[in-house]
Amino acid sequence: MTDIGSAPLALPEPIVRVAATAFRRGAVAAGERIVPEEIAVALSYNQVGYAVMMATPENLVDFAVGFSLSEGIVDRAGDITACDIVPVEQGVECRMRFGKRFAERLAQRRRHLAGALGCGLCGLESLAEATRAIPRVDSALTISAESLMRAMRDMASAQVLNRQTHGIHAAGFFAPAGNLLLVREDVGRHNALDKVIGALAQSGHAGGSGAILLTSRVSIELIQKTALLGSPIIVAVSVPTAHALRAAEAAGITLAAVARDDGFEIFTHPNRIRVGAQSHVA
Repeated sequence: MTDIGSAPLALPEPIVRVAATAFRRGAVAAGERIVPEEIAVALSYNQVGYAVMMATPENLVDFAVGFSLSEGIVDRAGDITACDIVPVEQGVECRMRFGKRFAERLAQRRRHLAGALGCGLCGLESLAEATRAIPRVDSALTISAESLMRAMRDMASAQVLNRQTHGIHAAGFFAPAGNLLLVREDVGRHNALDKVIGALAQSGHAGGSGAILLTSRVSIELIQKTALLGSPIIVAVSVPTAHALRAAEAAGITLAAVARDDGFEIFTHPNRIRVGAQSHVA
């Protein structure tokens, strides 16, 4: 992708040090804590406002591009001809531009929302949008269970912001070919995944070449975003919702969750995860 701007120095820091009074073991002491920042991020296209989301002010170009792809506003990163990250008094504006042929698509997908933290579907204009068809992911990719567990451990080590705050989600992309691991963090789990999608799109890595890793529970919007990316495997720390499981099954996505140091549980399409000498899990 060309002509995509980078965030200026005036952006707020992604973490903030604040004063706190600690009550521990019956004693009171003055102290401080590092907490994650969240700001209003307005996304616009050709000077037309589309959405306002609460997000961590880091990797915002990745977020803007990934959000645009996840929403189906554009088909590829190169469709966005410019992306300016502009701090304003109320937050940050991601001002994107593209050709006229996307105007009709934008009107059909238009949102009027102030996105609540943790809800990637808030503000949709109709229930049909929330339950829109999810593309089928057809992939012969397989990854060993050991490689996925190692990737989850490596992602935890790469969570710089969460190590300081203990309050930020992460999403990652692991491709066994070349041992690629890309990690992005955000207070919103769906925002973190959008950042990964945007980073992949700009780097040219195909979503179908690897697995999505999540530190959060798995809900329907994360399945939708992963399917649009074309990634055939999701591994998550927390549990999936029943709706997400049905969607993953229908979309052909392998969903493993409850990932711990000793392993994980596979809920759908287990044949893509190799266990030991086995080519699939029964």
